[in-house]
Amino acid sequence: MKTVNILLNTINDVKVFVNAVTKYDFDVDLISGRYAVDAKSIMGIFSLDLSKPIRLEAHADDCEKLLEEIKPFIQ
Repeated sequence: MKTVNILLNTINDVKVFVNAVTKYDFDVDLISGRYAVDAKSIMGIFSLDLSKPIRLEAHADDCEKLLEEIKPFIQ
């Protein structure tokens, strides 16, 4: 499992992020405070507080391609 902090500032950021994450078969979660949502769910992401960084947990050993693709959002 790999953990990084991300920041999604705009609606377009969320759209680009979800499009990138849905390409991968492994589970990816976003955690904000005590809430955790599926990173592939646009509605789930919008239920989080997007004004501050969110913890991303990728549940895979080899997730370097994903991390490279979402690099603009990593804090």
